Amino acid sequence: MLIDLCGTWEATIDDGVPRPFAVPGTLDGNGIGYPDLVREAKVRTADDDGSALVQGAADALGDAAAWATRLTRRHTYEGAARFSRDVDVTGRIPRGSRVFLEVERARCLSLTVNGEPIAHTAPGTLSTPHVFEVTGLLGGTPGRADRIELTGDNSYPGLPYEGIMRSSAATDETQTNWNGLLGYVRLRVEPSAFVDAVRAYPHGDRLRVVVALDAAEPVRGAVVRVESPALERSARRVTDLGRGVTEITFDALPLRADAARWDEDEGNLHGLSATLEADALRSRRTVRFGIRDFGTRASDDAAHGRLALNGRAFLLRGEANCAVFPEDGHAPMDKASWTRILGTYRSYGVNVMRFHSWCPPDAAFEAADEMGMMMQPELSHWDYGAAFEGDDAYAYYADELRAVILALADHPSFVMLTLGNELACGEQGHARMDTLLALARGLDDTRLYANGSNVHYGHRGCDAASDFHTSAKYRDGWLRATGSPMAGPLNERYAGADGDYSGTMTDLRGTYDRPVFGFEVGQYEVLPDFAQIDAFHGVTDPGNYRLIRDRVRAAGLDGERWRRRVEATGELALRCYREEVEAVMRTPSMSGLSLLGLQDFPGQGTALVGMLDAHLRPKPYDFARPERFRSFFRDRLPLALLPRYTYESGDVLMAPVRVANYGRGAIEGPVRATLAGDGVRLARTLPSVCCPAGALTDAGELRIPLDGVAAHAPLRLDLEVTAGDATNTYPIWVYPRTGGDAPACPPNVHETRRLDAAARETLRAGGTVYLAPPSTAEALPRSIRCQFSTDFWSVGTFPAQSGAMGQLIDAGHPLFARFPTAFHTDWQWWPMARRRAAILPGDPETFGSIVTELDSYAFLRPMTQLMECRCGGGRLLFSTFGLQDLTAYPEARALQAAIYAHLADPTFVPEREADPDAIAVLVR
Repeated sequence: MLIDLCGTWEATIDDGVPRPFAVPGTLDGNGIGYPDLVREAKVRTADDDGSALVQGAADALGDAAAWATRLTRRHTYEGAARFSRDVDVTGRIPRGSRVFLEVERARCLSLTVNGEPIAHTAPGTLSTPHVFEVTGLLGGTPGRADRIELTGDNSYPGLPYEGIMRSSAATDETQTNWNGLLGYVRLRVEPSAFVDAVRAYPHGDRLRVVVALDAAEPVRGAVVRVESPALERSARRVTDLGRGVTEITFDALPLRADAARWDEDEGNLHGLSATLEADALRSRRTVRFGIRDFGTRASDDAAHGRLALNGRAFLLRGEANCAVFPEDGHAPMDKASWTRILGTYRSYGVNVMRFHSWCPPDAAFEAADEMGMMMQPELSHWDYGAAFEGDDAYAYYADELRAVILALADHPSFVMLTLGNELACGEQGHARMDTLLALARGLDDTRLYANGSNVHYGHRGCDAASDFHTSAKYRDGWLRATGSPMAGPLNERYAGADGDYSGTMTDLRGTYDRPVFGFEVGQYEVLPDFAQIDAFHGVTDPGNYRLIRDRVRAAGLDGERWRRRVEATGELALRCYREEVEAVMRTPSMSGLSLLGLQDFPGQGTALVGMLDAHLRPKPYDFARPERFRSFFRDRLPLALLPRYTYESGDVLMAPVRVANYGRGAIEGPVRATLAGDGVRLARTLPSVCCPAGALTDAGELRIPLDGVAAHAPLRLDLEVTAGDATNTYPIWVYPRTGGDAPACPPNVHETRRLDAAARETLRAGGTVYLAPPSTAEALPRSIRCQFSTDFWSVGTFPAQSGAMGQLIDAGHPLFARFPTAFHTDWQWWPMARRRAAILPGDPETFGSIVTELDSYAFLRPMTQLMECRCGGGRLLFSTFGLQDLTAYPEARALQAAIYAHLADPTFVPEREADPDAIAVLVR
């Protein structure tokens, strides 16, 4: 029997004033607390190894961006808060019953009943329910209410404060360090001996069941029975029970051969009941469980261990959930909300949810069980210096680990767990990690465990005691494409579709043969969409968003101009995410990748990296449509290993083709490819091949001669590759052939590296000047170094990056009739996008910018890479690309040819005008 205690309570904080308090709820949600003064936060520097700290965003960025830290709370409070109410249960509790007070989720929690302190029945944690036995303490005097007082303390006395406060379980960067009583708050009434828990552990065609029985006094001859439609037959045991908890284990119970298995996207669940009978005593508990095997499977090469579900290697397509819940400031506690949340992630292709340094409530796992979504919780732990080395931390996290594993035992969606995020420690800490991993396996060997996510930032290598390795690196080798300060293969290796992590994995496999997947992959920032500001109605205030919006307005960039910038950065981020995903798919020994992230992160310098806003809604732009992301974030995809995206007429497009098949069945038949667009259609069919499930299969080599293609004008084409029902499409650019020779400057154009006397004289005479200095800091003193991608996470957290956010291109400009382009950076811009951008003394549009370099909202510097203007009586085109040093690239030669043709065209008469002295300061 359950007695609901939700309703109006009384809350008292340190001011001593009692206030009405709605349960379930938090102090924030009830409007109780003080103004939130954003405290200076310690943020990691851009070396991405956590070895140094910068004190505050102001120190990292200067005053201009000191405000861009996080959302603020409308009310905040840290410390002890008393939640009290009177309860009258007279006549409602049968004689001889036992009574337990349960709170589903709280911070540090203590209880008194009528002033008498009551201990937990088991250690309370941030991740699991708090349970107190109050047998005999309530309803003892007819007509008199009993005083219940729960004290919640979010200053975590006696617990590892720093590790908890950095974690997503408590940080004000996302979930908030709330205080309150969430989920159910109730009395549970049981007989004197009862079934306390039923835990089901599937192993192939057998089931192990553990029944936990709790008796107030010894019971002789108790009958324990286990039943399920999924079992071939029920099981029965006669046993004696001692005082307290007794566990009865039923090993190797045979499962029915036709019992449906739980799998990805298939939430097949079965009921399981345990009954306790002894004389007149009877207690029954029913749970749901799924039949599935989660572990590892070796691929064709026995050294290449991969994650496997029901014996089938699958591709982990993960997302890191950092507990961003801006309206309530805490995770929802109901299944319907979690069904919606997980459904949103699934629409983008996610099949595994990683919960970054926190564990969601039981309702999240219930929803995931029914959906066939896999879940990876973590302990509430982020300590990148001395993890587990303090005795208090070690004791608490051992309690939390034990409680989480036991609480989630019946959820088939719970497949993996780590001991925290980006942990680092000395030898004692590592020895304790090993002990905790052994504890976890001893409790439940149907999941996989690791000592952390991105432990030591990957520099220490793989942990021999961990069942899997997830990190950004293996020692110095990358397992994702970027990191601050814009290092990594995406920005350092020439653009193509053939890169992978085989080199790193070869080194790794020398010492580690277990599953490996990428950690927090992506982190490509997108400029903020200010329409979401109006969605904040709850406990947090988007002051950081408003400040960004106000600075954008002051710069004259609001309205459609800003929307276009948001869209340009989003389109570029989408391309970068695709390359991250496909690079992993091209690496047969990697088990997948976990993103960061699909959802904006409103803290850590305001890291708006998502396709989804902070409220988990798709941003109102084409780049954020779920189907676009899901087109490559999926279990089956043909891959053309293109060494480059750009060609010249007469080249041969050659690429090995592989088929990544991590679905449930084989793909059989020919692989077809078509290169088409603008009057061109070239088709090829590769021989039939069988692509088994759980493997990356070679399907032959694609060869498409480009004779006659783009002989006279450049073309943007699509290469479509199809295997079975899976299709992938690549952009291809083909330019007229130059034979590798640099284009020649027209005779009527004065090309110069500096705005020297000869250049000024040409302008005074009404001539045309092409100002093309080397793309160096020395030649361009007012400039920044750019990169292909948008910036990483946020400059507030990683200040050792320039803040460059990709290009906004005037695609309708006449110059681009000879160099096809979209309005945003795409792969044919890779050599040029990585060059420098000049910081202008005013609005790029005023200066006639053709290719504007976008900037982080922390700076909003007006920048250009290519501009034209009337200047000093003549006409000027200014480039920061340094194309004279990029002649090895066909796209750079093509752009140079397009520039020369544009300059030689009689219609070259720029609309904008600039003073020569304003241009002169840009070039040394």
